[in-house]
Amino acid sequence: MRKIIVFIFCVLIFLCSCSEKGKSAEDWISRARLLWDGKQYTEPNKAIEYLNNAIKLQPNNAETYNQRGVAYKNLGQNQRAIEDYNEAIRLKPDNVLAYYNRGTVYNNIGQYQNAIEDYNKVLRLEPNSIIAYNSRGINYGSLHQYQRAIEDYNKAIHLQPNYADAYNNRGLAYLKQDNDKSGCRDLQKACKLGVCKALELAKNKGICR
Repeated sequence: MRKIIVFIFCVLIFLCSCSEKGKSAEDWISRARLLWDGKQYTEPNKAIEYLNNAIKLQPNNAETYNQRGVAYKNLGQNQRAIEDYNEAIRLKPDNVLAYYNRGTVYNNIGQYQNAIEDYNKVLRLEPNSIIAYNSRGINYGSLHQYQRAIEDYNKAIHLQPNYADAYNNRGLAYLKQDNDKSGCRDLQKACKLGVCKALELAKNKGICR
């Protein structure tokens, strides 16, 4: 009886091994996609494992490198994420998503000018990208270039008049310029659209009513 159980176990291992070996690059990419919750990978290490397998089978797929970069970013492995975005861009020089994702990592590690340069590339490829204007504005703000930040938020709001984050960020930039009236007006607008934390802080400090 024990020999039969061992035999069945070995057969199952063999069948599983054959099944894994028979997968295509798209199969591995699809498995990684199942771990995406719309914002991040729920199991980034698993996603990286699957995407590694996809890259072995299809080494010139720019999107696979981009997605693995996202998984590395989810793990806080910023340099490895940047390396994957670099490769995605090398394989596809007009890769808007890779430029945007790399810009986000540069922002996270305090390389604000590099982030701005990546958002510039996004906007050259997609001139109406509201998220790129907003993100570039954030990085200008981090460099204390508040007027340039405000100009970017203006463009984002022009393209999407109910963009709460852009009103919120523009309000904060106005406050940095000591323009409390405009700053509070924007923070109030952002709060009406659902983003209220900055307004509450400004009220607690006696800046806004």
